[in-house]
Amino acid sequence: MADAPQIPDEAEVRARWGGFAWTAENAAQARTVIARYPEGRQQSAVMPLLDLAQRQVGAETNTQGWLPIPVIEYVAAQLDMPFMRAYEVATFYTMYNLAPVGRFHVQVCGTTPCMLRGSDDVLDACYKRGLKKGATTADGLFTLTEVECLGACANAPMVQINDDNYEDLTFETMTAILDDLAAGKQPKIGPQIDRQTSAPEGGPTATKAMVHENHDYRGEW
Repeated sequence: MADAPQIPDEAEVRARWGGFAWTAENAAQARTVIARYPEGRQQSAVMPLLDLAQRQVGAETNTQGWLPIPVIEYVAAQLDMPFMRAYEVATFYTMYNLAPVGRFHVQVCGTTPCMLRGSDDVLDACYKRGLKKGATTADGLFTLTEVECLGACANAPMVQINDDNYEDLTFETMTAILDDLAAGKQPKIGPQIDRQTSAPEGGPTATKAMVHENHDYRGEW
């Protein structure tokens, strides 16, 4: 279901990213991450370092970030591992972008629970605002991807935009979220209805006294 990335020309990528190196802050963070693993097991740091590299690319391009091949090579070299081993990780996990994305990467869950709860309406809100699956809008703001389960089925339908989840969506609330992001505002993260995380809408339906204190129900059973 995931849309195929449109990877730029290799010569262009190497010209832009062939000299990639950590910023001073990220170099220190990379050393901290690598030090978490025993001697000889430094390659276990590949996932957090790829994420760190993607975030640095994002900071440099004012986008969510992606992993050009030279950047993956840089991480692999630091960990003394074959490039292909690092590339296998980057291509396996959808948290890594293998092609440029916009400032906001809108990942719409289209798996069964979200589909049954209205993911088509969420996608329609994206389409009405000019987003197209597998593409970035002309202004560079949004990239739209339809993905498999993002693990918030109780709050379906939902989307992940960069690091944040937006849940219990409708056409109207999804439209409002996109409008806020485009205007430089921060939309409300999480459920868009009256509930805390994945609790019942409107508040607890059982053991209500536990909301305010550690109530002992044993004498009432």
